[in-house]
Amino acid sequence: MIFNEIYSAYYNTVAKIIAEILKGNKNEKELNKIVSENAFGESMLNIIPSLKSEKWQVVRSDLTTPLKHKPTMPLTRIQKQWLKAILQDPRMKLFDVEIEGLSDIEPLFTNEDYFIYDKYSDGDPYDNKDYIAHFRTILKAMNTGQNIEIEMTSRKGKTIYAICSPERFEYSEKDDKFRLVTRGCSFISTINVARITKCTIYDDEAEIKSNKSETDYETITLKVSEERNTLERCMLHFAHFEKRAERFDDYYLLHINFDKDDEPEMVIRVLSFGPLVEVLESESFKKLIIDKLKSQKSCGLL
Repeated sequence: MIFNEIYSAYYNTVAKIIAEILKGNKNEKELNKIVSENAFGESMLNIIPSLKSEKWQVVRSDLTTPLKHKPTMPLTRIQKQWLKAILQDPRMKLFDVEIEGLSDIEPLFTNEDYFIYDKYSDGDPYDNKDYIAHFRTILKAMNTGQNIEIEMTSRKGKTIYAICSPERFEYSEKDDKFRLVTRGCSFISTINVARITKCTIYDDEAEIKSNKSETDYETITLKVSEERNTLERCMLHFAHFEKRAERFDDYYLLHINFDKDDEPEMVIRVLSFGPLVEVLESESFKKLIIDKLKSQKSCGLL
């Protein structure tokens, strides 16, 4: 494991209890509240009794502590190496994250150590200063509940202006792109962040009311073979989608619910499993799979 066990819920809970005791608080009811808020249900039966019995020797039976300083949890070297590696991801620049004390640390791995073969190569320009500035402006508006005013270029090259309220970012792993889901704009609800050319906080105090319709979801049913550990690979591949699996004699049925806007990406994802996965439903999605296969065959790809 990369992270040490001292960062588990139990250690953090006991550290908070010790810190509270050092403040002079020995109220057992309030200390149990710390346990209930930071640990697990069964921890109520274990942590405080173990401390009072001096089993762990960090708290005395009268709820005082021999410790003189609040517990601290410095990072281990391998944890610093892992953080240094994560900070090398170009997407981290979007969030303005800085961690001190890593200048002399070698990363645990680098971007050259792995290759993602099923991702498009024309992802968003995460190193572009304008892209970073737009992303951070949108993120700030989300956190403060403000609206934004944007200028963007459509697929046809037309310049579009819009005032809207940003709801959330969506990231497509296959496309390596961020999309912005908005409300309050009658003619656009989902925006590719890379298409934004200008973005500012909208200072007008007038509230933008939501006129966005509910997300259009689609459900597909896949017949998944037992061969080559296909179900486990499917569960990992579609981990961030709502799904349900059923087991039969020699196959599984996997029901996946997804945003209809993600349909083109889902077609590619399903096809990546080849003959080990068969689409049973819906009929419209089956047609998309068939059309995609015919298109590949016409190009000599099959």
